[in-house]
Amino acid sequence: MGTSKELFSLKHFRAGDSVGYLLGRARTKLAKALDVALCEHDITHAQGSLVLMLSMGKCSTAADLARELYIDSASMTRMIDRLEKRKLIVRVRSDDDRRIIHLRLTPDGQQLAQRLPAVYVAVLNRSFVGFSTEELGTLRTLLRKFLSSEVTDDDAKPAD
Repeated sequence: MGTSKELFSLKHFRAGDSVGYLLGRARTKLAKALDVALCEHDITHAQGSLVLMLSMGKCSTAADLARELYIDSASMTRMIDRLEKRKLIVRVRSDDDRRIIHLRLTPDGQQLAQRLPAVYVAVLNRSFVGFSTEELGTLRTLLRKFLSSEVTDDDAKPAD
């Protein structure tokens, strides 16, 4: 699905108005709002994301979570240690491959995971108050399109 026309040019590049900058700022704005809202649960938005990923069954190991959430392995280990210390998750060695350690929510972690969607919905409602239903649908469609056309590591390397 290659295109011969480049959508971006150095001539018209403005850092503060670039798509990458705007996406990054939007993510930061949501992360900050979630951090504030999640204070009452004594977790950060990153920890909340980890709990939700485990509750959805989307990820089951630290490596899976690190890839999905784009968090380095050392930070992921520290976050898992904190959540384990708070008895929200446990590490469970795989029966099939003893080198693999799966992460599971404890009953307290499951209760927290059930409360998190309401917090996320409230933050999203506040953050998108000026948007119409149609605009949100368009945004979702565009973001899915962007995510489905993800550049691979091989694509990002310069040609020989």
